[in-house]
Amino acid sequence: EIDDVILVGGSTRIPAVQAMVEEIFGREPNRSVNPDEVVAVGAAVQGGVLGGEVSDVVLLDVTPLSLGIETLGGVFTKLVERNTTIPTSKSQVFSTAADNQPSVDVVVYQGEREMATDNRKLGNFQLSDIPPAQRGVPQIEVTFDIDADGIVSVKASDKGTGKEQSIVIKDASGLSEEEVERMRAEAEANAEVDKKQRELVDLKNQVEQIVHQTDKHLEEHGEKLGEDEVKSIREAGEELKKVAEGDDAEAIQKGLEEFGKKSQKLGELLYAQAGADASAEPGAEAAPEADAGEGGDEPVDADFEVKA
Repeated sequence: EIDDVILVGGSTRIPAVQAMVEEIFGREPNRSVNPDEVVAVGAAVQGGVLGGEVSDVVLLDVTPLSLGIETLGGVFTKLVERNTTIPTSKSQVFSTAADNQPSVDVVVYQGEREMATDNRKLGNFQLSDIPPAQRGVPQIEVTFDIDADGIVSVKASDKGTGKEQSIVIKDASGLSEEEVERMRAEAEANAEVDKKQRELVDLKNQVEQIVHQTDKHLEEHGEKLGEDEVKSIREAGEELKKVAEGDDAEAIQKGLEEFGKKSQKLGELLYAQAGADASAEPGAEAAPEADAGEGGDEPVDADFEVKA
């Protein structure tokens, strides 16, 4: 519901602009304010707020487009959503995508598309010297800080070692209104295609993660299954990875289901083992076993579904 239309900016003095406004809104625009003075007064107030001289006025600015980083498979993972009020700070924990990965590349993008490279790249940096560890174990916290001037600071820190690296981006708000609208329109026009591409990448990531986790469990518990069973599961995993190299989402989904059936006995074994550990009496002599089987924090991969 619109009560009044106020013209702001020198170009609104043009009769054709005023006529267009009246046609769009179905009412004559309000000409009670000087369109040039409005801009000047607004800029003066904003300057006063930023300089700390004006404290009784709160001006809320927002991020015109989402901000995030590229994660496993080229996916754009948003940390700061579009229209978030600034200043703001957002953090998310990621991890490594490979065993003994020594570094992570943090590539910062701005936009609304599902795949990172379809958006506007703002900058990148590398966090190195990550201690050797299995994938999913290192905890890399990525933090976006945006100040009142729209300057973006992105920091990545290894929570285990305290080592960190960062980048400051000053042109994140350097797009014109027309460019912002163009990027939004492109995202809307490609929404369906992007959704399918994102789903395909998510499936491929799921395949890679499940096969890796299964191989890990086979190394630890394979002797309890038998050589033929282990061989069958490993072959099924290799076959699934070959299917995932293609772009047939249905085939990959079907392959995941088949692999789940093949590795069912392994799952039953793991559940049985977990049940046996849980039922152990916590006596003085059993204390060492209870500690070894406690394992509440072992399946930490669930915390790292998105890989940096």
